[in-house]
Amino acid sequence: MKNFTAVSDVSDVKALVKRALEIKQEGPGSTIGQHKTLVLLFFNPSLRTRLSTEKAGRNLGMQVITMNAGEGWKLEFEEGAVMNGDSAEHVKEAAGVISRYADIIGVRSFPAFQNREEDYSEKVLRQFMRYASVPVVNLESATLHPLQSLTDLITIEEYKTTARPKVVLSWAPHPRILPQAVANSFVEWMKVSDVELVVTHPEGYELAPPFAEGVRVEYDQAKAFEGADFVYAKNWSPYYRYGEILSQDPEWTISARQMSRTNNAKFMHCLPVRRNVVVEDSVLDHPDSIILQQAGNREVAAQAVLERLLLEAATPRRGGC
Repeated sequence: MKNFTAVSDVSDVKALVKRALEIKQEGPGSTIGQHKTLVLLFFNPSLRTRLSTEKAGRNLGMQVITMNAGEGWKLEFEEGAVMNGDSAEHVKEAAGVISRYADIIGVRSFPAFQNREEDYSEKVLRQFMRYASVPVVNLESATLHPLQSLTDLITIEEYKTTARPKVVLSWAPHPRILPQAVANSFVEWMKVSDVELVVTHPEGYELAPPFAEGVRVEYDQAKAFEGADFVYAKNWSPYYRYGEILSQDPEWTISARQMSRTNNAKFMHCLPVRRNVVVEDSVLDHPDSIILQQAGNREVAAQAVLERLLLEAATPRRGGC
């Protein structure tokens, strides 16, 4: 695993999940990261991703440096740019310099919602990957959030009571335009896992074709919830009518009535969550809500990824001269 930016970077997803659960049993105390440095660049704010990844790095013995890169640090990402504006440094130099100080770089950057093609090109993440000489970890990008999705898979594996659980990803209303990253990533990781996946949302909220391909989509939320073992609620903005809000229909808010159609499903959400907008208090505060356990697993997910990257970097390459 050279980088961790999407599920395609992971050669054995089951093994990575298994290792994360082993780390949870073992507890912190590894020294594999001793004398190694983790630099985390946040172009957008974070709570869980920041704290869990910092703690995971320290659990491995790493030194951790975190920068709020979006606050006053103007980077240029365009190739061939004439830098006579606000940007004082090009990512080419920035990524190269940080690579001299870091053994792993984490990058978090959200979509601008101005241009779908530009957001889906993942310019910020891709340019860091291009010019960094050390592994890059996606801490959430314009279109993907693999650390969250690995966490979700770990949590499902931990709490499932049947070999192949039915997992429902349900759109829910929200007053703001939110990225598609969590939904895209969740579908991407579930598609390579042994689950029955159903995605439910109002018409117009279809995900991008590469993610939606081969996935059962149900526009009737009640039908989708029938017999579900896990319900994962998340708002996302439309892909085709990019940057718009098409619906705030409260009928899509996750309620006890809707959950009663499930197989005593565990409720999941990546957090933060708007209470009584995305989901009712009665669901969030129910014993079958595992949102805090899910959030706790962010630490072991990050630790498993960082450990794997450090091991890969330390393994001598065979072949050519």
